[in-house]
Order: sequence, then structure tokens, then C-alpha cells
Amino acid sequence: MLKAAKQQVEVDISSSNVPALPDPGILKAARNIYRIYYEVHPNVSQRPLGVVINQNNYRGKLIFSHKPVLLPAECFVPFNQIESELY
Repeated sequence: MLKAAKQQVEVDISSSNVPALPDPGILKAARNIYRIYYEVHPNVSQRPLGVVINQNNYRGKLIFSHKPVLLPAECFVPFNQIESELY
């Protein structure tokens, strides 16, 4: 008699080295928000953690202190994704 055991394999994709890329429009809006902030405040040396973007109207703001709590229509774009094509 042969018995088969069910085995469940869990994969944690959050620890993967492949970053989840946001919508290109959201990424472009995040870069524009950062670029405008940097042009207006060139002497500020503090690097932001990222930008929170409203997915409906592409308005956003820079986040400097800690990862924000997001509203349902918002997403967070980390600064490393913003700076990847800035230079």
C-alpha cells in the first residue's frame, strides 16, 4: 500500500532580491515630485525615504521620517527606485 503525504511549500517573495516595480506613470510622477523638491530646496541634504503617490491623480509628497501608513488609493515608491534613473 502506498501513502502519499501532502506537503505544502511556502515561498516568501518579500525577501526576494527582485524589486516590485510600480506603474511607469507613478514612477515618473515620483521622480518629478523629487526633482521639483530638489530644485526648490537645493541646500537640503537629508535624503527622503520615498514618495507617497495617489494613484488616481498622481499627487504626492516626500516622506523623510518613517514608512507611512497608506490610504487605499496611495502607493509608496522607495527612494532607491526613484534614484535609479536620476543620474
